[in-house]
Amino acid sequence: MRFTPNPKPVVEEMLKSIGLNKIDDLFVDIPNDVKLNRDLNIPDEMSELELTNHLKKLASKNLTTDQHVCFMGAGAYDHYIPPAVDQMLLRSEFYTAYTPYQPEISQGVLQAIFEYQTMICNLTGMDVSNASMYDGGSALAEACMVASDSTRRKKILVPDSIHPEYLKTIQTYAISGKMEVVVVPSKDGITDSEAIISMTDKSVACVVIQQPNFLGNIEDITNIEKAIHENKGLLVMAVDPFSLGVLKSPREWGADIVVGEGQPFGNSLSFGGPHLGFFAADKKFMRKIPGRIAGQTQDPEGNRGFVLTLQAREQHIRREKAGSNICSNQALNALAANIYLSLIGKEGLKQLALRSHQLAIYAKEQFEKVGIKLKYNQPFLREFAISVNSPTELNKKLLASGIIGGYELDGGMLLAFTEKRTKEEIDKLVSLIGGENHG
Repeated sequence: MRFTPNPKPVVEEMLKSIGLNKIDDLFVDIPNDVKLNRDLNIPDEMSELELTNHLKKLASKNLTTDQHVCFMGAGAYDHYIPPAVDQMLLRSEFYTAYTPYQPEISQGVLQAIFEYQTMICNLTGMDVSNASMYDGGSALAEACMVASDSTRRKKILVPDSIHPEYLKTIQTYAISGKMEVVVVPSKDGITDSEAIISMTDKSVACVVIQQPNFLGNIEDITNIEKAIHENKGLLVMAVDPFSLGVLKSPREWGADIVVGEGQPFGNSLSFGGPHLGFFAADKKFMRKIPGRIAGQTQDPEGNRGFVLTLQAREQHIRREKAGSNICSNQALNALAANIYLSLIGKEGLKQLALRSHQLAIYAKEQFEKVGIKLKYNQPFLREFAISVNSPTELNKKLLASGIIGGYELDGGMLLAFTEKRTKEEIDKLVSLIGGENHG
C-alpha cells in the first residue's frame, strides 16, 4: 500500500465517480459553524536543522522528571532506569521487530518474550503468563471477561478503591452486555470486606481487588477470597509488580487471575505511555488467556526453540469463538521490563521496594511532625494520601519550587515515594506543604 497523496486528476476522477464535484462536498453533513473556515496555521517549510531546533524548543515546554522532583504516582512511577536497559532496547533486531509471527527469524524476540513470561510467573506465583497487553487497565478488563466467560456469570464486583481508569476500562468493556459491573464503595480507604462478602453469591463471576489499592493502602482480602471461592467465583487481582518484591504474592492470596501495569519495570513515564499490561493466571485458564503466549519447544533435531502458541484470539480462530479481540502486545515495553528485572534481580527488587517504603515512612513521620495527617490510617508501601485543604493550589506552589506534587483527591493529595527520592527532597516537600494551614 502506498501512502503518497493522489494527484489532482485522480482525485477529480474519484469524486466524479461518486457524483461529487469537489472535496468540500464530502463534508456537507458537518455544520458550517463548526468547520475551520480558514487555512491551517502552519508555518513555511523548514530545513532539517531549523526543524530540529523548532521541535527542541517545543519539547522544552514540557516538564520532565529529569528537571523536577516528582512525587506523583497514582499508577505510573518515577523509578530509576539503568542505562543498560535503553542500550539493549536500541539493538536493531529488537527495535525494528514488528510481530514475531515467523519463528525461524524471530528466535531472539520469542526467547525474550518467553523469559518475560517466566519472570511474571515467578513474581506473581501463577502458572502461565501472556506476552503482555496494552496496559494495566485493558489487562484487568480482559481478566474480567475471562472470569465471566469461565463461570458463565455476568456480575463483576469492583471496590471503588481500584484505579479509576481501570474501572472506566472495565465499564467500557461491559457495554458489550457480557458483564455487569457493580461498584462497591470503599471504607476508610480500603475495600469494604463486609459489603463485598454480603454481595457475593452464585451470580458473581469475580471480585476484583487492587493490591496496594489506588490510594496506596494494602488490602487484607483473606475473607473475600474465602467468600468468592465458596461461591465458585474467581478472585482477580490487579497488583503493583514493584510491591511483589516484599509483599505476599497473588498466588498466596488465592488469586485465580493476576494483572497489573508493568511500567515500573524499566519503562519511562513517557507522559502516560506507551506502557504494558501483564496478565498471569492459574493453568486451568491457559486456553482462555487473551493475547499471545510464547512457548519453548524442540525442533526435529532436538535443538531448543521458541514459538508462539495458544493464541485464542480473533486473528487466529473463528471470530465468533474468540475470547478476546486484543490484537497486539507491547513487546518492546515487555522487553524493557525483562532487561530491567534481569539487571536488578530478585534481591535488587526487594531492596528497591524496601528503600521506597523506608522513604515513605520517613515522609509520614515528617508530615506528622508539622501537623499533617494521613487521609487514611492504613498500612501502605510507597504511596499514601495526606489531608490537605486545597490540593490544586498546593500543587501550583510545589511546581513553582521545582516539585511535581501529588495526585489530587477530594480534600487530599496522593504522594508516591520511589528510590529516586532523597531525604532532602522529602524535607523540602514537607516544608512547603507544612507551611499551609491544613485542618
